[in-house]
Amino acid sequence: MAVPPLTPEERRAALAKAAAVRSERAEVREALKRGRLSLGEVLAADSDAVRRMPVRALLESLPGVGKARAARLLAELEISERRRVRGLGVQQRNRLLERFDPRG
Repeated sequence: MAVPPLTPEERRAALAKAAAVRSERAEVREALKRGRLSLGEVLAADSDAVRRMPVRALLESLPGVGKARAARLLAELEISERRRVRGLGVQQRNRLLERFDPRG
């Protein structure tokens, strides 16, 4: 599938939108890491940027969880390595929250 050519203005707008999304995701990951946000709050977020974030990246943002532990947890909780936050089922969300968010 070929990418349609963009005008310079469309390209600038797309680049600005992508930068804003990356910035928002970075803020969420940092807030998780610092404990300012809980996993439950992130999973309940209505932000499209957060909903498109890979679950693996979300887990790696939690304190004490690195790449290896995130991969192990995804396998243990029966969540695909490629799953995004918006694609989580109810049971998968519940298993994540039981594991990482005692507040629910």
